[in-house]
Amino acid sequence: MSDTNSRLTQFDSLLAADGPAALVVREHLIAAEGADAVVFPATYADVGYNIDYENSRERTGRNICLIDSIGSQANRLEPLFKEAPYNKLVPQIVIQAGDKEINLLDAGHRAGDAIARCSSLQDELKEAFTAGLKGNDVPLAKIAPTSLVFGVWDSRDSQAKRPRIIASTVRAYDVRKLTRSATYIAPVDCVTQGLISPEDAEKASKDSKNPLSQTGLVNALASETHGGVIADGGIRRDAVLALSALKLLRADTPENTTKLQRYILGLALVAFTKLPLGYYRQGTILVLDPEKKREFQSVKVDGTRADVSTTITHEAARSFAEAAANDFGVGASKTVPFESAKAKKAIDEAKKKKAK
Repeated sequence: MSDTNSRLTQFDSLLAADGPAALVVREHLIAAEGADAVVFPATYADVGYNIDYENSRERTGRNICLIDSIGSQANRLEPLFKEAPYNKLVPQIVIQAGDKEINLLDAGHRAGDAIARCSSLQDELKEAFTAGLKGNDVPLAKIAPTSLVFGVWDSRDSQAKRPRIIASTVRAYDVRKLTRSATYIAPVDCVTQGLISPEDAEKASKDSKNPLSQTGLVNALASETHGGVIADGGIRRDAVLALSALKLLRADTPENTTKLQRYILGLALVAFTKLPLGYYRQGTILVLDPEKKREFQSVKVDGTRADVSTTITHEAARSFAEAAANDFGVGASKTVPFESAKAKKAIDEAKKKKAK
């Protein structure tokens, strides 16, 4: 067996009908400053930190705090494929909007994003989504293969959906929520300078959205805002690569189905085995906890688990992905224009629906 063929077939057992249902990773994380340091979770409108309690009604008991959501994790992993050497594994589709260039790998909704739908890719993507509904995922894999890895929903047109093959979440356990306050003293006293009245100055100091406050020329108070959390129960990243979902991908022939599944598996394994960057947001740099073992297992339908940390390495995944990409044939890279007329039409149609 040639070296190329052995690289191409080395993970076929994962795609077999009786193969694993999923690969799972469990990583214990700590803040770069130490296990008892303050970290800052994601914040959400009208909610703040997303903290669920054992007793949800009274908000008491053991709690779990979302540090990074599935969507956020996907958006951190996907841009990997813009950088060498991974950029040769997928087509580089760039949308030119005036002076700005947006790589499709940066679009939040991937192939279903408005930036793609309002470009000259619109018809091509519609055909690809429609082909997928009819049982052929190759056209979409030629344009936006990572949409098949991280999931996509063509919610504005064909309604085609492809599930996430990779899902990853970071959570903190038994957290203590902190607050912080700050005071800004303006360099000039605008009241004594006769620029504003004392009443206006007082109102502005208590409201960060006040236009006067936003000038930076009045004192501003920020009391008991989000101050991060201390995770007494630790921080954990749980990730799953859904092989059972990947096996549902289809092409026009059995041979092409094998090529397609290998190609998407290669991309998924590359992303799955690459340690994410430690930087999450200001105040949150997370690294592996050296005192706790990183778990990487395959899981069969009957629940049987096997350690795969020594067989499915990042180096092996990359080698396989390169062979699978060559065999499948990576789609063409190109730059396409954003079309304002299509965007205006979409906006006008949305206004009409709202008016009804």
